[in-house]
Amino acid sequence: MKMSFKQHSQQTTPKSKTNSLCQQPPPANLQMQESPVDEVNPEGLTSINAKVILQQCYTSKPYTVEQSMRRLETEDLAAEKRKQAVVEQVLVDQLSRAVISDPGQDSSAIDLSQQQTTLPGLGSAPLRFRNRKLHQTKVKTSSTLTENLLSNKLRFDARIISRNGRDACRELIGFFFDFDKSLTVYEYRKFGKNRTKALPFIQKGIYCHQYGRRKGRQYDVGDFYVGTNLTFLTAQHVGLPTSVQEKALLTLRIIGIDEMAKRSLLTSSNPTLSKQEIDDRNIIKSVQGLLKEKLQKRGVCTMTGLVKYFHQHDQCGSGVLQKIQLKQGLKDFHLELPNQDFESIWLILDQDGDDEVDYYQFIRVVIGEMNEFRKAFVRKAYMKLDPNKTGSISVNDISKFYSGRKHPKVFSGECSEQQVRAAFMDTLQESCTSSKEVTYCEFETYYEGLSLGIANDEDFANVIRNSWGV
Repeated sequence: MKMSFKQHSQQTTPKSKTNSLCQQPPPANLQMQESPVDEVNPEGLTSINAKVILQQCYTSKPYTVEQSMRRLETEDLAAEKRKQAVVEQVLVDQLSRAVISDPGQDSSAIDLSQQQTTLPGLGSAPLRFRNRKLHQTKVKTSSTLTENLLSNKLRFDARIISRNGRDACRELIGFFFDFDKSLTVYEYRKFGKNRTKALPFIQKGIYCHQYGRRKGRQYDVGDFYVGTNLTFLTAQHVGLPTSVQEKALLTLRIIGIDEMAKRSLLTSSNPTLSKQEIDDRNIIKSVQGLLKEKLQKRGVCTMTGLVKYFHQHDQCGSGVLQKIQLKQGLKDFHLELPNQDFESIWLILDQDGDDEVDYYQFIRVVIGEMNEFRKAFVRKAYMKLDPNKTGSISVNDISKFYSGRKHPKVFSGECSEQQVRAAFMDTLQESCTSSKEVTYCEFETYYEGLSLGIANDEDFANVIRNSWGV
């Protein structure tokens, strides 16, 4: 994705015209006067939807081609340094543990016990006075683990699928080792301004799928590609954050992968999609196609409205709802599906037969979600607003950091920068449960809806860049 974006940025062809709605004069209700949400302008759009379209027009390039290339190169260099630091830490950790945990080291315990001296009548000496060593170098280990074996690996970037902003913004780098089909995931963390550390998040081991059509099957190199999910049982992993352990299942989304390493590891024996998995994908694609046209001009209101609706009906706060509640939500937002399609989607999501489904996952499947290229920009903007990863941002901070000075309608004099900012704040706060704070989930949901009306990835990236300066 990065390479295609670089090539696109280097092209000198003029940018195509923006959406025709962006070219039309601004509706009268965009003059920042208070108006009810359901007020409809002559174009058939509510005031909120019209303000959303104003944000979708913010697609002008914030930087020149040279500036864009320099920023990309700088970001790529910094990312590569982080990944290299994690690679080195993984090699050190795994090779050290292989020696220490080797059964051959137990033979040194007898020698050590014979060397211990005891005082008459006092028993053995305290542990702190014993002559202890990490391991005896004279002992020959039977372990075959070497750096060459560990180097035959597939590296991937991942994120946690979570509504918790602190967890969703964790920077995870994983490794799949081909020699024993094991994997491990590390978290790259910053402590202060200059101190960094790579810490194990998922310990090295052989794992299986815990959800979906491949449940129970061991992970293989063919399971790793951008956009796929890796699932783990939180009960099997000690040391996970408390917020992650609250759920039985941990889901990681792969957002980047070393394609060259993957091609070198691929063999004819790697798994391919089964007929059932292909059928599931076709059903989801068909359902999303049915709703795509309905959501073209009201994506933000629908996405944020559905989330608030389901949240209000989630009395226990568990994040799951039953079939009748999900179906009623779609009906209330005029997104009815044919009964056969709804039942097919339900069977795909409720594979455990619990008669309840995570409603955030339901929305992502039925309506669709941004690709990982777009999500990366949303996360980058959010982390700029919430550098301490608290999981929520004050409305005042958002208003302070938002910039509308490069908006085309500000340049033309049709709107002021304050009006553009007020339009954005109105639409964002409409999707929030609190009038003072915006959570990561609400921030992402807003841009999920905004993304539905922007076809081009570069245009969406420019909206984020212009608004937040990332």
